[in-house]
Amino acid sequence: MSDRELSRRDFSRLTMAAFGGLVAGAARAAGVQDEDTNPRLLLEEPHVCRGLNTCKGKGKGGENDCAGMGTCATAEPHSCQGMNECKGQGGCGEKPGMNTCEGKGACAVPITEDKTWEKARKKFEELMKAEGKEVGPAPPKPKS
Repeated sequence: MSDRELSRRDFSRLTMAAFGGLVAGAARAAGVQDEDTNPRLLLEEPHVCRGLNTCKGKGKGGENDCAGMGTCATAEPHSCQGMNECKGQGGCGEKPGMNTCEGKGACAVPITEDKTWEKARKKFEELMKAEGKEVGPAPPKPKS
């Protein structure tokens, strides 16, 4: 714009540009899902760590009494980023167990970091509650 005064047309254009920015920001804040992750994958088997099994007998060894009580991962163990064999089998980062494709997992399985396991367990419990399914108490962390 030049040094002239702001006209009503200029004001309208600037107002619409600002409004467009607000709308774009609101869409971003509303949680547009990352294409590489899908939280619903936590409700599928195999699972990436203790306490994330969806049903009785679906934990490693099949001896658990209820959903969420399995003592270990049933997904194929691996030690590093990108080594997961299938969707939902990456073990860490911000979205543990929620990656949408082979090789897009962020870390090892079973999950070894407490904060990551807590994120996965919290999301798992939320999803199971939304499905109307009961979840048993989480099994204790294995001794190192």
